[in-house]
Amino acid sequence: MEQAQDFLDESEALAAILVDLPRQDFDRATQFKGWTINDVLVHLHFWNKAADLSLTDQDAFQAMMAKMMASISGTGLRPVENEAIVERGFDLVTNWRALYQDMGARWSKLDPKQRVKWAGPDMSVRSSMTARQMETWAHGHEVFDLLGIRRTEDDRIRNIVVLGVNTYGWSFKVRGKEATEPIPELKLIAPSGVQWEISEPSQSECIEGSAVEFAQVVTQTRSIGDTNLKITGPVASEWMANAQCFAGPAETPPAPGSRHLSG
Repeated sequence: MEQAQDFLDESEALAAILVDLPRQDFDRATQFKGWTINDVLVHLHFWNKAADLSLTDQDAFQAMMAKMMASISGTGLRPVENEAIVERGFDLVTNWRALYQDMGARWSKLDPKQRVKWAGPDMSVRSSMTARQMETWAHGHEVFDLLGIRRTEDDRIRNIVVLGVNTYGWSFKVRGKEATEPIPELKLIAPSGVQWEISEPSQSECIEGSAVEFAQVVTQTRSIGDTNLKITGPVASEWMANAQCFAGPAETPPAPGSRHLSG
């Protein structure tokens, strides 16, 4: 299952900029809701553990989710994550790396269609790995941005692009709207320079440009106004203004200029 290797590679790309990070930088606030780098790693490690538990012990996973949902209703998600993951700084990096490296090796041998439980509907292990890659890539943005490091992108971002396409309807549903079908045409340029043509051709609704920028918009790591994507048609425009490829309540995309590379 190549998505397991993609998740591993995405995680290693983030880890590479943390191994020599000054200890005090782990508590610096990012442009994402004021989360620190420690907060980002706690979040990623917590949900990596949850995804792995859904594979190895589904009863324990469901019990954990039931307990977590009860706690979230009273205190919110962050205290739950912080109680479960107590390490910080380099100790946290070490534990996070050990788990994702182990997961990458074990999950790569699975049948991609194998089903696992999750907070919402069941999903395939391929979808679970794609979600973990997406979270790592998206939350990695605030770390790269804070440190002023421009990330070298790879064609494995196609997994996130496809996730963005597959959640087209969700981006409307989460806001109480019906999505207009068919989905707008996408003509995206991969990091390698290859053109990806996704969905059916359309004369009136189209999104053209960088696959990385499309992924940034659907993961809400950049405002559509800070990209060079060419948007044609009212449906494509509404989608890109509110795109959300992740679960949870409707989130407001970042304002223009609010998420950017520092320095």
